[in-house]
Amino acid sequence: MHKVEFNRVVSLSDKPLVGMRRSMSLQQNTTAELWRSFMPRRREINDRVSEALFSVQDLSDCGGFKQFSPAAVFEKWAAVEVSASQGPVPEGMERFLVPSGDYAVSDHCGPPSEFGKTQHYIFSQWLPASNYELDERVHFELLQPEWRADDPNASEEVWIPVRERGVRTQ
Repeated sequence: MHKVEFNRVVSLSDKPLVGMRRSMSLQQNTTAELWRSFMPRRREINDRVSEALFSVQDLSDCGGFKQFSPAAVFEKWAAVEVSASQGPVPEGMERFLVPSGDYAVSDHCGPPSEFGKTQHYIFSQWLPASNYELDERVHFELLQPEWRADDPNASEEVWIPVRERGVRTQ
């Protein structure tokens, strides 16, 4: 059953991550393959802060979300948060920094196939009615380690970068 709830706007500090990335588009989506590569190896990352998983979309190389299309190629990350120390990174993995800023946080409850409905609600209903506008930073989902794509009641947090209307970020 699909359900979306807007929860809050959070001021996030920089989040250092370590994980794997792939270039993809929505038309040629290889998210499942990325996660199949990452999940068996995530425990190789020694300085994990928690077991939570980050699914990050970096749209900076394709012109950002406002110019986004299903054919646009972007970077998708499967990662975990690490401590600020610069410990070793396992072979085949990289560091990535989720930059600080305000994020609108919503809960998506339901299978991944219903995720488009959550995005539609956020961008066509919640965001236009709020005091916020989309900011040009990474988008991400925060998943608990027990999250499963085949669970019809799966729950994840959706983090959308926002700023107050009319306020420009640097």
